[in-house]
Amino acid sequence: MFRPIDRQPDFKNLEAVLQCKTPSRPTLFEFFLNDRLYNKLTDNAPYRGNRRTIEAFDSAGYDYSTVRVSDFKFAPDKHKKQQTISLNDGVYITDRESFDAFPWRDPNDFPMDDFLAIPDYLPQGMKVIPWSDGGVLENVISLTGYENLCIMLYEDRQLVYDIFEKVGSSLLKYYESAVNYDFVGAIISNDDWGFNTQTMLSPKDMREFVFPWHKKIVELAHNAGKYAILHSCGRYDEVIDDVINDMKFDARHSYEDNITPVEKAYDDLQGKIAVLGGLDMNFVATKTPDEVYARAKAMVEKGKTGYALGTGNSVPEYVPDENYFAMIKAVF
Repeated sequence: MFRPIDRQPDFKNLEAVLQCKTPSRPTLFEFFLNDRLYNKLTDNAPYRGNRRTIEAFDSAGYDYSTVRVSDFKFAPDKHKKQQTISLNDGVYITDRESFDAFPWRDPNDFPMDDFLAIPDYLPQGMKVIPWSDGGVLENVISLTGYENLCIMLYEDRQLVYDIFEKVGSSLLKYYESAVNYDFVGAIISNDDWGFNTQTMLSPKDMREFVFPWHKKIVELAHNAGKYAILHSCGRYDEVIDDVINDMKFDARHSYEDNITPVEKAYDDLQGKIAVLGGLDMNFVATKTPDEVYARAKAMVEKGKTGYALGTGNSVPEYVPDENYFAMIKAVF
C-alpha cells in the first residue's frame, strides 16, 4: 500500500486541535480527496464507500476519516454532471402546492450497513467524522433554486420557514442516527453560506432560517460528547460571531486567499475556534510542489495551537498529486 506518511493514527491529535490546544504532533485535516488519490492510496482497492475512504485517509497520515452515514439525500440529483452548476437548476419547490406535494424522505429509511460495519476494519486510534449530502441552506437552495428562494423571502416567509424546518429537522435526524457511536469522534455540518463578497442571504435571514438548525446540530454533537466542525465556503466576516458564540462550533473549515487568507484567519480566530485547512485551492493547484511545501511548512510552524493543515476546501481532480503530497509532507 502506498503510504506517503507512515504513522499510527491517533484521534487525540485532532481532538487537541478542536479544543484549540497543541497536538502532540502536527496534524492534518481534509474534507475529501478524489478518486485518483483514493485509488493510489488504497492500491486500487476493489471496494468503495466508507472503507475505501478510511483506508486512504489512514494511508495519507490522517487521524480520522470523513464518512457518510447512509445514502440519504432529499431528492435525485437533477444537476448536469459538470464542474460547476447553476444555483437555479433542478428546482422542485416553487410554492405551497409544490411544497405539500414534494415526497419528503426520512433519513431513517436509508440503510446504514456500510456505516455500521466501520468498526470491523477501522484502524486502531482512528475515529470517523460523518458528513451529509449538503447542509441546511445548500439543500433548501437545491430544492427551491436560489432566485426562487429570494423571491419567497419577500412573498411567503412562512413557506420559507416550513421548507427550512423540513430540511433542518431531517438533517438533525440524519446526524442523530450516528452521533452516539463510540467510533465517531466529531461531525461535519457542511453547508456553503456565501459568495466572495457576502452571505447568500442577509445575516438577518441567515439568523432566522439557517443558523437555528446548525445550532441544534452542534448541540446534538456536544450532548453526545462529540465535536462539531463547520465546513462552509464564502465570506464569513459578518457571521463569525454567530458561528463561535451562538452556534458554538468547535472548528471552521474552508478558506481562500481572495476572501481571507488562512494566515490572517488564524491570527483573527486563534483561541476562539479551531482553524482547519486553509491553503488556497488555486495556490495548491497552480504553484510548484516546492512553493506548496514552503507555504504549508510555514503554516504548520505558525499554527502550533488549534490548527490542522490542509487545503482550503478539498482535493479535487485538478490538484496535481505531487502538490498534494508536497503539502502533507509539511507535517514532518
